[in-house]
Amino acid sequence: MSATDVAADFATDRAAVAGALETLMARHLRPELGAVAHAIRYSLEGEGKRLRAILLLMAYRAAGGRGDASLLGAAVEVVHAYSLVHDDLPCMDDDDMRRGRQTVHRVYGVEVATAAGMAMVPLAAVAAVEGASALGLPEATQGEVVRVLMRASGAGGMIGGQLLDLEGEGLSLDLAALERIHRCKTGALIEASTRIGALAGGASNALLDAFGTYGASLGLAFQIADDVLDVTATTDQLGKTAGKDVQFRKSTYPALLGVDGARARAGALVQEACRALEASGVLTPELERLARFVVERPS
Repeated sequence: MSATDVAADFATDRAAVAGALETLMARHLRPELGAVAHAIRYSLEGEGKRLRAILLLMAYRAAGGRGDASLLGAAVEVVHAYSLVHDDLPCMDDDDMRRGRQTVHRVYGVEVATAAGMAMVPLAAVAAVEGASALGLPEATQGEVVRVLMRASGAGGMIGGQLLDLEGEGLSLDLAALERIHRCKTGALIEASTRIGALAGGASNALLDAFGTYGASLGLAFQIADDVLDVTATTDQLGKTAGKDVQFRKSTYPALLGVDGARARAGALVQEACRALEASGVLTPELERLARFVVERPS
């Protein structure tokens, strides 16, 4: 399936999430925030795939949800966008391009970009509470939604994974160490997206575990595909600087397994993800299609 096919399939969900993000920004980006508000808006309006939000909406529907969960999708997109803002900073990956345009710190400066990223974490929490409340979820479930999102964003998830990634630069990591990094840095938020969608849809604990396995496996497959694209695609195709992994002397899946071996590992993880939902009877065609797109996407 091509990127064009996926965009057409999920255009309605992408539009709904874009609308929810616009509503969120209009409601909470106050004028007194000045340049920080402009930087947040710039980061959230970038042309992203909205993969995490779309996964959340798909999981919500597969678990039986029938309402509008787009604001919950917006919440995970805010967290993802914050991680990109900070990931691109000079003290991290020091990148000039993201989603086909200049990174936030190149437009607004390092100080504003840093503050914007920090402000986006509570903004995401607010979006999660508002989204869960709009769906009429019980207070206990609302609290669990926020806990899952913040746990994925913190030391046990993205932040911890980013630290491990920085510490691993220049080292020859084995496959287990590399997967530990990326199950946190990349996989945690993707897993949280599917869990939150399932929670909001009223899934049982057993189904939550199945959606968690799907998200965790898919998150790792996504990172492996990213590593492959870093060495096989151009900067124009990626919308960000190609070859950064080599530049920073990072251990990668293609370096450890070869390009073909990395692709095979990603494919096996997609099968693992789909089997988890299939065994529980909740694997929908759209969840299967998007899982396969994760490892077949051209950028």
